[in-house]
Amino acid sequence: MDFQRLTDKLFLQSTVSMLSKLRCVTFDVTGTLIAYKGELGDYYCMAAKSVGLPCPDYKRVHEGFKLAYADMAKKYPCFGYAAKMPNIVWWKTCVSDSFIRAGYDYDEETFEKVFRRIYSTFGSSAPYTIFPDSQEFLRWLRKQGVTVGLVSNAEYRYQDVILPALGLNQDSEWDFGVFSGLEGVEKPDPRIYEIALERAGNLHPEEVLHIGDSMRKDYMPAKSVGMHALLLDRFKTPDAVNWKKSGAPVLPDLLTAQEWVTSVQLNC
Repeated sequence: MDFQRLTDKLFLQSTVSMLSKLRCVTFDVTGTLIAYKGELGDYYCMAAKSVGLPCPDYKRVHEGFKLAYADMAKKYPCFGYAAKMPNIVWWKTCVSDSFIRAGYDYDEETFEKVFRRIYSTFGSSAPYTIFPDSQEFLRWLRKQGVTVGLVSNAEYRYQDVILPALGLNQDSEWDFGVFSGLEGVEKPDPRIYEIALERAGNLHPEEVLHIGDSMRKDYMPAKSVGMHALLLDRFKTPDAVNWKKSGAPVLPDLLTAQEWVTSVQLNC
């Protein structure tokens, strides 16, 4: 056997596919498995019109919400987990502040009706859509004997209501979830990934792959605890150029992710 053939043989013997080494794959949820449908203003408009009010200005409401959400997330992170704030109170404060910042100061009775409509809408599947490759890929992984976990900066309604309504059910598409509103820790804190490793059965990080859509919240913290990671660029974000330059694997969808996990070779 010539030297090149021997070298090639030794190389093949010393590498295996990533899929054969994986025991768990964890996923970000929004932007990775599901997406928002329409604009925030659409739902605030519908809520206002349901009580006979005119539509709030879309741009002002959007900007008001961004500021209000950032303020609430800073004061009461993880949807008020540490403060033991009820989920509905956290959102009521946030939505009220969103309207006020946008220039709409409704009386208490009117706001209560508007808020109830918004809260119930965002606690349903109505504002979301599932990517067509999500369910198939999750089921495929589980058929390979791979545990599937979700790691999301979301509150309990994602787990209990929204994901099942979209066809992403525990025990058929995923095995466990780590949601910031239920855990009191959120991405990009690496601890949320350590919780995921524990939930998966105290796995070694190198046995787990995380798939998400954020370099800061998904890729970097997952890699920091020793997990494999890849990024999805479903919306052709300009940031993806820099992600690739940094050496991160960046793929357009879960169909190519399936090809990736079966073709990438790891050292034994």
